[in-house]
Amino acid sequence: MQQSFWGVFVVVMGILTITFIYIFQSLTISGEHNYNLLKEVTEAAMIDAVDLAAYRDEEVIRIDREKFVENFVRRFAENASLSRTYVVKIFDVVEEPPKVTIEISSSEQGSTGSEVVDFTIQDRISAILETPY
Repeated sequence: MQQSFWGVFVVVMGILTITFIYIFQSLTISGEHNYNLLKEVTEAAMIDAVDLAAYRDEEVIRIDREKFVENFVRRFAENASLSRTYVVKIFDVVEEPPKVTIEISSSEQGSTGSEVVDFTIQDRISAILETPY
């Protein structure tokens, strides 16, 4: 009888361990995906938003605010995971010198038995466009 209780205990602990590993793996993958996506999309959108007319006339590197926001949202939507809901907050877009501050929040849910756990993953980046002279 005692051996069967130990067997049940080991099986239940194994199932709980696998559940916790699955939850934390999905959280870390989500966080890493969001950060890399935010970093790459911000850089690409800033390069696309460079105002070439201002550079030709005045030799000043400047980005167009509306073009940056449009490019950022389009690129982010193309590469974001469709199973999550994202909140994109653009705090600061400075045209000259080119600087942006963006925050992305996504919600991740996991369940451990009858309890539902909700995590909010937030990534924030401030980027400055640097160019060699």
